[in-house]
Amino acid sequence: MRLTQTLTAVATAGAMALMMSTSAAAVTLQLHNGGDPGTLDPHQASGDWENRVIGDYLEGLLTEDPSAQAIPGQAESWDISEDGTVYTFHLRDGIQWSDGTPVTAEDFVFAFQRLFNPETAADYAYLQFPIKNAEQINSGEITDLNELGVKAIDDKTLEITLNAPTPYFLDALTHYTAYPVPKHLVEELGDDWTDVENIVSNGPYTVVEWLPGSYVRSEKSESYYDAENVQIDEVYYHVLEDQAAALNRYRAGEFDILTDFPADQYQWLQENMPGQAHVVPFLGVYYYVMNQETEPLNDVRIREALSISVLRDVIGPDVLGTGELPAYGWVPPGTNNYVENAYHPEWADQPYEERVARAIELMTEAGYGPDNPLTLQLRYNTNDNHQRIAVAIASMWEPLGVNVELFNAETAVHYDALRAGDFQVGRAGWLLDYSDPANTLDLLKTGVDQGGTMNWGNNYGRYSNEEFDALLAQAATELDLDARAELLAQAEKIAMDEFAALPIYWYVSKDVVSPKISGFVSNAKNIFRTRWLSKSE
Repeated sequence: MRLTQTLTAVATAGAMALMMSTSAAAVTLQLHNGGDPGTLDPHQASGDWENRVIGDYLEGLLTEDPSAQAIPGQAESWDISEDGTVYTFHLRDGIQWSDGTPVTAEDFVFAFQRLFNPETAADYAYLQFPIKNAEQINSGEITDLNELGVKAIDDKTLEITLNAPTPYFLDALTHYTAYPVPKHLVEELGDDWTDVENIVSNGPYTVVEWLPGSYVRSEKSESYYDAENVQIDEVYYHVLEDQAAALNRYRAGEFDILTDFPADQYQWLQENMPGQAHVVPFLGVYYYVMNQETEPLNDVRIREALSISVLRDVIGPDVLGTGELPAYGWVPPGTNNYVENAYHPEWADQPYEERVARAIELMTEAGYGPDNPLTLQLRYNTNDNHQRIAVAIASMWEPLGVNVELFNAETAVHYDALRAGDFQVGRAGWLLDYSDPANTLDLLKTGVDQGGTMNWGNNYGRYSNEEFDALLAQAATELDLDARAELLAQAEKIAMDEFAALPIYWYVSKDVVSPKISGFVSNAKNIFRTRWLSKSE
């Protein structure tokens, strides 16, 4: 640990020296990005810390405006068939990769085929399953990639056919799983195409440097179709998971934007840096996953006891201090195409003492108690706020006869453990990629058998229920939005009544933005592309 910290400190010092030598004419954005990107490949990425980099150097058919609403990107326009299942996209004139190669419809065909190819093992491929035959190709049921409902009519025209009308499809195309990849490079270099010496862009920025553990650096791409309106010349996406240290560097003027901060500093920020802390609700759920593949968490009584004994009401106002609202269901309030207040369990309204008594009773039935305590390891990725919550919840579980061992790791290592099933209880979070209940409910679908190996995707707890899966499948082809919402509400109830996961609170975004930065717009997705920002000295 000491060696790692020392090397990181040296790298950071070198980065700061390099920044100070940057030409005075260049406008540089110093962005605190949090975790270290595990990849720059849009088909392998998994978090917002990677999305900030990828969404700056790649652009899909659609992209986001300053409020994170879907607008034309590489496609300047599109047509939709009367039955809502065929989308025809018309690409802009002159779009190109940063090496001068034209961006064509075939790049998108190639990218979608690569996304769904089982060999790619893209965890987020399911986000684009509305596309015809996508799920069957991803599962290996269909082996011919050309059966995918994505066709190049000509170099500038792309046709996408869906299984059924999908109200959120255009919004889903802003997600990085729908970005093109450079066919000419991927075919030549394979996975090495994202190495810094090889990588090309079709977005506003091009990645030019990556020092793992320290930063990624991108420069404005002059080949981007809207380059004349891009105001920031280069971006440093800084790796720093220590929020207190990040806030100190912001106060010292080293960072222009923080993407998170210690919750206990919110009041201080309001008093000493008024207007710079942006705390607003956005679509996401903070939760714990419980590994149901092995004992003892395959016992629903234990999962219920752990869930009902968490006093969620104190997490936001007292533990964090930033007012996050307690979560008892799985679909965030305000999600489009859904039933208002779809899920709220009766136990949530019971006095807390009664809930603890019931939890103790359940643990006793399962064979655990003070004389036979249950020891659980609770994993979380290194972060002050995650630690506070873990300590608080561990204390709430003590009366149940549960001894908690806290274990923290860097973000990439933590999520690798969750995907591998190497945990008992683990912290996770989900920010909606598009505003639709399917985007969170799909997290709980049974994994897909790919050649004898189960791919659970982001269903870290390995929850599986045939009725739940069937309702999601039925909803996917339901044309009546109200009827679809009811089906999804039934699915949510099944999963939450079985304590498929342990939701804790609905997210708020917590950014700190320097007065030097213009164009930053708080929004429900907490996505702000550098393209829309400017900086004054």
